[in-house]
Amino acid sequence: MQLNFKNKKVLITGASGGIGKTLVEKFINNGAKLIITSSNQDKLSILKSHYGNNHFYYSLDLSDINKLSDNIKKIREENRDIDILINNAGIAKDNLLIRMNKEQWQDVIDINLTSNFYIIKSILPDMIKSRKGKILGITSVVAFSGNPGQTNYTASKGGMISMYKSLAIEVAQRNINVNLIAPGFIESPMTDALNVDQKNSIMDKIPMKKFGLPEDVANLALFLTSDYSSYITGQSFHVNGGMLML
Repeated sequence: MQLNFKNKKVLITGASGGIGKTLVEKFINNGAKLIITSSNQDKLSILKSHYGNNHFYYSLDLSDINKLSDNIKKIREENRDIDILINNAGIAKDNLLIRMNKEQWQDVIDINLTSNFYIIKSILPDMIKSRKGKILGITSVVAFSGNPGQTNYTASKGGMISMYKSLAIEVAQRNINVNLIAPGFIESPMTDALNVDQKNSIMDKIPMKKFGLPEDVANLALFLTSDYSSYITGQSFHVNGGMLML
């Protein structure tokens, strides 16, 4: 199966993170023109120095809804031909609910969920007008299983699932596909920081006895945003080594 994204323009949020950087690399290697966004200007500059001026780079702070609205409006005005939108950005601020403060709750909801509303609402009209498009969200295995200390995170990622399913129905007749990927434990600085006991505890829950790689998520993202997935919409796909089987 040859995936060809030549003449496709792809917007990726959270492009400087572990999965984000791999998404960028995979899509560029398959011929796409990218709109690369990050809230970290230094990391964005590193990506630009690596991939050059053939792509577009924007600072996008998802924590400030007012600035987000202005910045995403600018991206749309300068890029009316976005074919693929991947909402990958996200944060975690873990705490038991009884100890969680308002900021920990609101920041995670704003960045992981509310930002999706503003970004999709801005980009969607052009997809509807052209009668084509792919929208992909990155949710999480814990949105389905729950996880102690992450009521804010699971609420945000679970909200994405319901949101994307409803959106998929709304735009299905416009030839726009809307899907999600739910990663399990993927190798990252977060998993690198775990001690041996923590890693062993997690491994006990994963039948494949290993963490996934960012490439495992990116490879599926390529398929779900390609022409080969034209009859797939409103679905959540699990990449978790068997940790949760639905």
